[in-house]
Amino acid sequence: MPAHDTRLPLSRRGFLLASTGAAAALALAPAPAHAGARRPFGRYGSPAARLTPQTLYVDPKGRGDHTTVKDAVTAATGSGWTLVLAPGTYRETVAVDVTRTEATWIGASEDPRDVVIVYDNAAGTPKPGGGTYGTTGSATTTVQADGFTARWITFANDWLRADHPDITGTQAVAIKVQGDRSAFHHCRFLGHQDTLYADSIALTSFARQYFSHCYAEGDVDFVFGRATAVYENCHFRTLNRTDLAGAPYGFVFAPSTAGANPRGYLVTRSRVSSEAPDAFYKLARPWVPSSDTTARPSLVVRDTWLGPGIDAAAPYTNMSDTFPWQNQRFAEYRDTGPGARITVPENRPQLTAEQAESATRAAYLGDWKPWQGEC
Repeated sequence: MPAHDTRLPLSRRGFLLASTGAAAALALAPAPAHAGARRPFGRYGSPAARLTPQTLYVDPKGRGDHTTVKDAVTAATGSGWTLVLAPGTYRETVAVDVTRTEATWIGASEDPRDVVIVYDNAAGTPKPGGGTYGTTGSATTTVQADGFTARWITFANDWLRADHPDITGTQAVAIKVQGDRSAFHHCRFLGHQDTLYADSIALTSFARQYFSHCYAEGDVDFVFGRATAVYENCHFRTLNRTDLAGAPYGFVFAPSTAGANPRGYLVTRSRVSSEAPDAFYKLARPWVPSSDTTARPSLVVRDTWLGPGIDAAAPYTNMSDTFPWQNQRFAEYRDTGPGARITVPENRPQLTAEQAESATRAAYLGDWKPWQGEC
């Protein structure tokens, strides 16, 4: 995503601890007793009592098969591997390439606050050997393989602009997801700019992704990309900024849906809250990247509570005046809350009841039903 015009001198390094909003969004209870030293892998076995031959155990304290997620991914060649992650902070970058399909990652304590995968690269961070990482390269975790599932894990990028005033490429991705049939249940995505990159492997690939009971926070375009993605029962929280005198502070969604793709982002039965003053955030702006100027960003927000942090009078804005938001595919349906008040009707496009019948998780995801079974 293009860097925002202003630099953000932020100081929230404590965001790896669960915020009040995150705990409420996920209905989190204290971590189960089995998250402790005696049983770091909870009900998911151990190297001595392996659930399946294709289950690997990761523990930074050395009680598993590997101490890092990256080493476990390297060992899990081929399809169908499960990684069980013991509580801990895994400071590393991790990539799941296209050959490692049908992988499952499980946070063993079943509390996403306990298992954190985090690093601190930004788009403008210098790379060893020259150049910078760019937005994609800044990702702490990258998932390219199809059939990926994660449960009870925090994916984070704790790079802060205030610490690096010399860097202008301030995008810092927590996770980039490109595979088809990628599902995240009870996960957290923490960052500031470009936190959750829900994308696809190629312009012609319409990757389907599903986020259930997840929490995402950020400030600028912090949920973005061209995937066909359903966000159900999720909580999106906009962060405060003390460096700007006025609105807007940022934008929650920035889809870049391919023009040929009939479905982009669907947000349903979710909520958007804010640490910032009332009306200081926009709900969305369309991203038409230079690599695909035929994109027609698509976003439907339905049956969702929009808090006072969203500018109800003008919830959408342009990223580029060449591609005005009114020419894209933005719509709402039966939203509630102070940020959903329709005061300027032409700024709040609404689905009809008939159109809403096609704006469902089943219509978006087709024959893939990730909400069935253990979620």
